[in-house]
Amino acid sequence: LHLGGLLQPLLAPQHVWIDISMDFVEGPRKVGGKSVILIVVDGFSKYSHFIALGHSYFASSVAKAFFANIVRLHGFLSSIVSDRDPVFTSNFWTKIVRLAGVKL
Repeated sequence: LHLGGLLQPLLAPQHVWIDISMDFVEGPRKVGGKSVILIVVDGFSKYSHFIALGHSYFASSVAKAFFANIVRLHGFLSSIVSDRDPVFTSNFWTKIVRLAGVKL
């Protein structure tokens, strides 16, 4: 059993689309071949984007959807809060950096 650390408070965002949170919701039904929704919520305005994904989603497909639906509209963000879903690992961030054209 691994005990987690203490909760860390989040600072209140000062502007829209600077600090976001994101997570997945999986549904029992498929609509148009998609059964997963990536939910992205702005911490300041609470405005949300709901991005439909196919059930077998991988870091590369999530990164492409994130870039096309969030970064394209709002630019790059200061902070992103997510759970420890395996998709939100280095593969996701590597793909985001490539899509942005950043050379490492």
